[in-house]
Amino acid sequence: MLRLLTAGESHGRALVGIIEGVPSNVELAAEYINRQLYRRQQGYGRGARMKIETDKVEILTGVRQGKTVGSPISLVIWNRDFENWGEKMAVESIEKEIERVVIARPGHADFVGKYKYAFDDIRNVIERASARETAMRVALSAVARKLLDDLEIKIGSHVFSIGTAGYKSREALDPILLKMLARKNGAEEISNEADKSEVRCLDDNISDKMVQQIKRAKKSGDTLGGIVEVYITGLPIGLGSYVEFDRKLDGRLAQAVMSIHAIKGVEIGEGFRNATKFGSEVHDEILLKGKRIVRPTNRAGGLEGGVTNGQPLWIRAAMKPISTLMKPLRSIDLSKMKAVQARRERSDFCAVPAAAVVAENIVAPVLADAILEKFGGDNMGELKERFSREAFFG
Repeated sequence: MLRLLTAGESHGRALVGIIEGVPSNVELAAEYINRQLYRRQQGYGRGARMKIETDKVEILTGVRQGKTVGSPISLVIWNRDFENWGEKMAVESIEKEIERVVIARPGHADFVGKYKYAFDDIRNVIERASARETAMRVALSAVARKLLDDLEIKIGSHVFSIGTAGYKSREALDPILLKMLARKNGAEEISNEADKSEVRCLDDNISDKMVQQIKRAKKSGDTLGGIVEVYITGLPIGLGSYVEFDRKLDGRLAQAVMSIHAIKGVEIGEGFRNATKFGSEVHDEILLKGKRIVRPTNRAGGLEGGVTNGQPLWIRAAMKPISTLMKPLRSIDLSKMKAVQARRERSDFCAVPAAAVVAENIVAPVLADAILEKFGGDNMGELKERFSREAFFG
């Protein structure tokens, strides 16, 4: 139903994107998208690029008088740093010799990209493989997020850990989250609370420990990864399907989250933890409370058999440390086949808080697509009517 396409290079003129399949009459303003872009740029540990760019989107097509018109929506984010890279990133060939990048960074796309596309300059890889691409993906995803907002489906996230600093167990965190998730806009409340912390952590003491870890990484020229969690409330029973593998919602969500730069692990609910337990300790019982169906636990994370079950959806993602180190690892000069230190490239020390914001937006098109698949509707009024009439929330 929904299709997204992004284009552009990290230091090129602009990032551009198209989202197709959005119903008409969704109220949409650039300010709504820009709020998500602003949140993406925050977080302790971000690099100098965030001081140069102030990401703001321009809506070029598909919106008129503040509402979508049902045609493809195209967006652009201009790169302010392009003025410093005009010659290096020129579209047309120039006579001046441009420095070629020939040293790959371990853990980055540099090495594989050079050989896959037969480049003699790794700059071609660096520019497109950069996490700068997520700025446009967040912008496009925010369009789908607005559709979900209008259906009172809310998305939120927080940071569970950075390096070794984090919650010691699920039990330490659950009382905080369960209280929020019991409310109608619980997922949104989680994000609002997390945004008050410079590392997007819900616990002030743990936040301080995370900041100290990032400071140590900075001092030693190193980087840090961590674990983020995304929650979605307001989803009905029945999104996704078990009848074909590629229609399972957990698979579609995992692919979306794994596509974020540096994300190396995704689980739904307590996926990895559940693997260590007996089945009797894992599966969420189905009970009656009066005439209402209730689930006393949510270890499945809101999905069973690839289909939403009416409980809050819960996704965890593990982000590896960023590949660019100020204290470089060993590598090779691929033009001379000579051992050297890896190249330094301007980068973050820790982007885990930003990754949480990216993840909560990236899942929006997947969920909006599943909503449109189940309920249909060419315009927002039609979709709202079908959703409110047919949706069952458990």
